[in-house]
Amino acid sequence: MVAMVPGLAKDEITIKIQGNYLEISGSKQVAAPEGYRVHRSERGATSFTRSLTLPADVDSQKVSALLKDGLLVLSLPKLEAAKPRQININ
Repeated sequence: MVAMVPGLAKDEITIKIQGNYLEISGSKQVAAPEGYRVHRSERGATSFTRSLTLPADVDSQKVSALLKDGLLVLSLPKLEAAKPRQININ
Protein backbone atom coordinates (compact mmCIF):
# COMPACT_ATOMS: atom_id res chain seq x y z
CA MET A 1 0.00 0.00 0.00
CA VAL A 2 1.25 3.49 -0.82
CA ALA A 3 0.10 6.75 0.81
CA MET A 4 1.20 10.26 -0.19
CA VAL A 5 2.35 12.31 2.80
CA PRO A 6 4.28 15.26 1.31
CA GLY A 7 6.28 17.40 3.70
CA LEU A 8 5.90 15.08 6.70
CA ALA A 9 8.80 13.45 8.51
CA LYS A 10 8.61 9.93 9.91
CA ASP A 11 8.23 11.20 13.50
CA GLU A 12 5.12 13.16 12.43
CA ILE A 13 3.27 10.05 11.16
CA THR A 14 1.48 7.40 13.24
CA ILE A 15 0.42 4.00 11.89
CA LYS A 16 -1.90 1.69 13.85
CA ILE A 17 -2.98 -1.81 12.85
CA GLN A 18 -5.43 -4.05 14.66
CA GLY A 19 -6.62 -7.17 12.85
CA ASN A 20 -7.81 -5.88 9.49
CA TYR A 21 -8.20 -2.23 10.56
CA LEU A 22 -5.52 0.26 9.46
CA GLU A 23 -5.23 3.87 10.62
CA ILE A 24 -2.67 6.38 9.35
CA SER A 25 -2.51 9.80 10.98
CA GLY A 26 -0.10 12.69 10.96
CA SER A 27 0.36 16.30 11.95
CA LYS A 28 2.68 19.07 10.86
CA GLN A 29 3.43 22.14 12.94
CA VAL A 30 4.92 25.17 11.23
CA ALA A 31 7.04 27.45 13.39
CA ALA A 32 9.10 30.49 12.53
CA PRO A 33 12.85 30.25 13.14
CA GLU A 34 14.06 31.71 16.41
CA GLY A 35 14.29 35.49 16.27
CA TYR A 36 11.88 35.81 13.32
CA ARG A 37 8.25 36.85 13.17
CA VAL A 38 5.70 35.56 10.66
CA HIS A 39 3.76 38.24 8.76
CA ARG A 40 2.05 35.94 6.28
CA SER A 41 2.07 32.17 6.02
CA GLU A 42 0.96 30.18 2.98
CA ARG A 43 0.90 26.89 4.86
CA GLY A 44 -0.25 26.53 8.41
CA ALA A 45 -0.35 23.64 10.81
CA THR A 46 -2.15 20.62 9.42
CA SER A 47 -3.27 17.20 10.56
CA PHE A 48 -5.02 14.23 8.99
CA THR A 49 -6.38 10.79 9.83
CA ARG A 50 -7.26 8.07 7.34
CA SER A 51 -8.64 4.70 8.30
CA LEU A 52 -9.72 1.71 6.28
CA THR A 53 -10.71 -1.90 6.62
CA LEU A 54 -8.37 -4.32 4.87
CA PRO A 55 -9.72 -7.42 3.09
CA ALA A 56 -7.83 -9.80 5.45
CA ASP A 57 -6.21 -9.77 8.89
CA VAL A 58 -2.63 -8.50 8.87
CA ASP A 59 0.34 -10.03 10.72
CA SER A 60 1.26 -6.91 12.71
CA GLN A 61 4.66 -8.40 13.70
CA LYS A 62 5.77 -8.46 10.04
CA VAL A 63 4.46 -5.06 8.90
CA SER A 64 7.10 -2.70 7.52
CA ALA A 65 6.94 0.95 6.54
CA LEU A 66 9.26 3.06 4.38
CA LEU A 67 9.03 6.83 3.92
CA LYS A 68 10.83 8.27 0.90
CA ASP A 69 10.20 11.43 -1.13
CA GLY A 70 6.78 12.04 0.43
CA LEU A 71 5.55 8.48 -0.20
CA LEU A 72 4.76 6.13 2.67
CA VAL A 73 5.07 2.53 1.48
CA LEU A 74 3.53 -0.11 3.75
CA SER A 75 4.08 -3.84 3.43
CA LEU A 76 1.08 -5.58 5.03
CA PRO A 77 1.52 -9.38 4.99
CA LYS A 78 -1.56 -11.51 5.65
CA LEU A 79 -1.86 -13.41 8.88
CA GLU A 80 -1.15 -17.12 8.30
CA ALA A 81 -4.65 -18.06 9.53
CA ALA A 82 -6.18 -15.69 6.95
CA LYS A 83 -4.34 -17.23 3.99
CA PRO A 84 -6.21 -19.86 1.99
CA ARG A 85 -5.00 -23.41 2.52
CA GLN A 86 -5.53 -26.46 0.35
CA ILE A 87 -6.87 -29.51 2.17
CA ASN A 88 -5.92 -32.93 0.85
CA ILE A 89 -8.60 -35.60 0.82
CA ASN A 90 -7.59 -38.99 2.29
